[in-house]
Amino acid sequence: MPTEPLSIREAWSQIPSPGSVETEFERFTGKRMERILATVVAIGSSALGVQALFAALPTMSWSDAPRVITLLAVYIPFALMLVACLVGRGVRTASGLFAIVYVLALGAWPSLVGVSAGSATQPWIFFLVNVGVVAAMLAFPLWLQFSWAVGLPFVYGYVRLVEGGFSRDFWVTTAFDVSFTLILGIVIISLGWMFRSVAAGVDEARARAVSSYADAAAAAAAEEERVAMSALMHDSVLAALIAVERAEGERARELAVGMAREALTRLANTEAAVAQEGSDEPVATDQIVAELRRALSELGADAIVEERGPIGLLPGRVARALVLAARQALGNAVTHAHGRGLHILAEGRGDEGIVVTISDTGPGFDLDAIGADRLGIRASILARMAGVAGTADIDSSELGTTVTLGWEHS
Repeated sequence: MPTEPLSIREAWSQIPSPGSVETEFERFTGKRMERILATVVAIGSSALGVQALFAALPTMSWSDAPRVITLLAVYIPFALMLVACLVGRGVRTASGLFAIVYVLALGAWPSLVGVSAGSATQPWIFFLVNVGVVAAMLAFPLWLQFSWAVGLPFVYGYVRLVEGGFSRDFWVTTAFDVSFTLILGIVIISLGWMFRSVAAGVDEARARAVSSYADAAAAAAAEEERVAMSALMHDSVLAALIAVERAEGERARELAVGMAREALTRLANTEAAVAQEGSDEPVATDQIVAELRRALSELGADAIVEERGPIGLLPGRVARALVLAARQALGNAVTHAHGRGLHILAEGRGDEGIVVTISDTGPGFDLDAIGADRLGIRASILARMAGVAGTADIDSSELGTTVTLGWEHS
């Protein structure tokens, strides 16, 4: 039996924390893009590496130790980079190692070949210039990537001229090679930056969508809980009143007092929960209009939506109360007026406040005739706006209903 708790503990320890799961999810597209870039680099670099190796072997004598050491010094990090790109592990480390080793080997090349060894045929090490650039793209930050793309072709040009003894024949061909390598390197770095920027944008959009969905789900859950609590409070208060009315004797009165105290406690807890809904993090007023458009889409209703005035910032708690109260008004208009003549007007006043008006051309209703147990208007509109120091005005007649919701910065 002692092994069972240990097994449960081990299983529990293997469950990732919510924070790590969210981080991995938010970087999903970026990680896939890095994997794609590494795979493409491995394929292209392999072709250039084979070409350089075929150019090196026929012209190399194994008794020439400096050339052999140079070949091994370049190709060992190069092979490590290819393996890392293919398996997707240690790509930045292996690519950075090759980029640095290649620059050092290229710079040391004149001391190995000598000025008199100039030849119109390019040595094998020059075939890997662009491979050094893509290695920098995988390993370094953006400013170093462009430094590699710009600097490496000029190092190549200088080495090539030194190898040719700065003769006139080498200047023209070297200038062409440097220009071509420079343009190709900058294009490679720019494409990598563009693809990574697109992936980062997709990850950011996904994170915002998930956050918005989570907020909407939390709001819906809170609304359902409030409705359930309102019904429960109504039953508790009604039961307490009935008990008070029928109380006869000391024992009955004590039970009635206990029921009343319990009902008041639930009321206080509910009011505290309502007061803590949302946060004071600023929300743009145009976000309120976007939420109302979404509510219209969910209700399957058509309406004219107007925005006037400057866009400002409101406390998140106020914005949420406005949206929920307006959603209740829209639901009432769709349910009781069938959405006839539905019109939404949002008048922004910058950071000072906002006024949202929802009107319809339905048959209207008598506000005073609504039963006390109907909480759709009293709790979801009037009380909600009062809870954030806002205003709510309802004007209804046979010509239609207008609900005006407002909030001003005090």
